[in-house]
Amino acid sequence: MAEFKVVIADPETGETFQREVDGQDANRFLGRELGDEIDGDAVGLSGYTIELTGGSDETGRPMRADVSGTRLKELLLEGGVGFKPSRDGERKRITVRGREIDNDIAQINASVVDGDGGVAAALGEGDADADADE
Repeated sequence: MAEFKVVIADPETGETFQREVDGQDANRFLGRELGDEIDGDAVGLSGYTIELTGGSDETGRPMRADVSGTRLKELLLEGGVGFKPSRDGERKRITVRGREIDNDIAQINASVVDGDGGVAAALGEGDADADADE
């Protein structure tokens, strides 16, 4: 049975929210690729649309949109997802994961694309922080 940690970004406010999904909700992500848009009901955002923007497997290998399937692949990278060079001209061979989501993925990154109202309010997190400050 699939189980994922989904990190949802709200581009309007710059906030991120984490949700654990398993069972039927996690199965909605299986077979999807980076860039796909899905219904937000799987993460508790009814009436919202989210776009899959990235993720990583259980060992921390990042998903890359330019690698097909679910496989692992070694790439010689000069920068971008998976490698940040420390000096000019530096290249490194890095193992990355493909763009399709399967059972080996541990974390999925997503961004809210469409929906009415605030994401924090829809997830029930905005009001709790305001009450704790008072």
